[in-house]
Amino acid sequence: MNSKFYLLTFIFVIYNILIYALSKIFALSILFYLPLVIYLIAMIAYFFANKKKDIKEADEFSVPINSFDKKNSEVEVSRFSFEDIAGLEEIKDDFNDIIDFLNNEQKYTSMGAKIPRGAILYGPPGTGKTILAKAIAGEAKANFIYASGSEFVEKYVGVGAKRVRSLFERAKKEAPSIVFIDEIDALGGKRNSESNNEKDQTLNQLLVELDGFNNVQNVVVIAATNRIDLLDEALLRPGRFDRKIYVGNPNYNSRLKILEVHTKNKPLDKKINLSDIANKTHGFSGAQLANIANEAALKAIRDKNKKILQENFEFAIEKIAAGLEIKNPTVSKKEKQTVAYHEAGHAVAAKVLNIDKIQKISIIPRDKALGYVMKFPIEDKYLYTKNELYNRITVFLAGRAAEEIFVGEISSGASNDLKESTNLVYEMICNYGMSQNLENFYIDEQLFKYFVEPIKLEASELIKKLYKNSIALLEANKDVTEYIAQYLMKYECIDSYKLEEIFDQFKYETQTN
Repeated sequence: MNSKFYLLTFIFVIYNILIYALSKIFALSILFYLPLVIYLIAMIAYFFANKKKDIKEADEFSVPINSFDKKNSEVEVSRFSFEDIAGLEEIKDDFNDIIDFLNNEQKYTSMGAKIPRGAILYGPPGTGKTILAKAIAGEAKANFIYASGSEFVEKYVGVGAKRVRSLFERAKKEAPSIVFIDEIDALGGKRNSESNNEKDQTLNQLLVELDGFNNVQNVVVIAATNRIDLLDEALLRPGRFDRKIYVGNPNYNSRLKILEVHTKNKPLDKKINLSDIANKTHGFSGAQLANIANEAALKAIRDKNKKILQENFEFAIEKIAAGLEIKNPTVSKKEKQTVAYHEAGHAVAAKVLNIDKIQKISIIPRDKALGYVMKFPIEDKYLYTKNELYNRITVFLAGRAAEEIFVGEISSGASNDLKESTNLVYEMICNYGMSQNLENFYIDEQLFKYFVEPIKLEASELIKKLYKNSIALLEANKDVTEYIAQYLMKYECIDSYKLEEIFDQFKYETQTN
């Protein structure tokens, strides 16, 4: 626009110079001056139009356009219901009174009952917090209004607070409604000496709006976060968010139901055992299970199968758990040998200590890993004894122990094992009170600085002790470890059935620390 304007100006300047020069020689008609008059009028109009635009842009910068007005806000009538969500039965039951209140308000107000004004869903990613909130809105036949906590984060004072006000004004207009604030920790994190004025203003406005809901009976706020410990205490008090509900990874029964939901409209082979798949996906989130069902279908299409086979699901589980298989990897014979003994060490330790069921061992590289052992717990567990945790650390360290015994030197391949074992050791000492010198102490981040040296000393001693246990365990089972490593060198993979055959050929004793 500006370049065209400057070009036009240049042409008119040349034109005026020519008119002026010619007027000194000839008597020109007034019509020759008409383009000059038009140009001057256009310049004046252009000036005022740009001035008005600058004022508008400046106004928008200082007071942003309402991002939650009727035109831009994400308001929808949810198409989800509780039938679309497998598992989470206890959580769905807990929300029934809120749903009933939104549908039958008079029944509760006549008894003087007050419905919880808000609920926080917290837990790891992919566990279904967002779809649960949508299902609640669908069951209540209420409008669903979505907002992300990061949308309120601004560096300009007053902007975030204005957006919070706009969101809640919108919710009241659309009542009955469910306001869902995802990633609320971005908006409602703990305040400290480093907090800035804008962040505090935004959080304070949220607190004010939540308090103002006491007179609004048909609006409920649901928030979601992965880390409830990061939220400000003022946000969590009763009257604002009355319910705090943990949404964790599903147990066996819930995994089975989730798989049934996500395979309902898929052509499954009769031999597929969803119960077996549910067993093998311990620790998987609902989102991961949905992804497995989809990946299995895609694999069946690529293989030109008319139905989804069991091996398609096995492929999908392995892809989600271990990553994408690398075709034609450039791994040297020495590295392949090291990885084979490393994974054999993990497998033997897990079998001897009887803590996990091994599904597969592979030395085919996937993502960054040159090899892996796929295993799942023998049963769903929620509590672990001290000895069981010792056994888990011993299995983590058994990979490196096998390298030292059979290869003669250790490699960098144990980095993730060391990370997991170190984290577990520190959890035992600081969180579980399973320390020799600091027994029954709970040491959080604030207290950690006072116990740094004793914690480091005990963690080091415990790692050394359990690493020696790994060495002793593999020394006592050298034959089977050697056989598994050599088998891996030749065939690259061992499934659970072949592994059981191998262990049946060798004598070993199940043991615990």
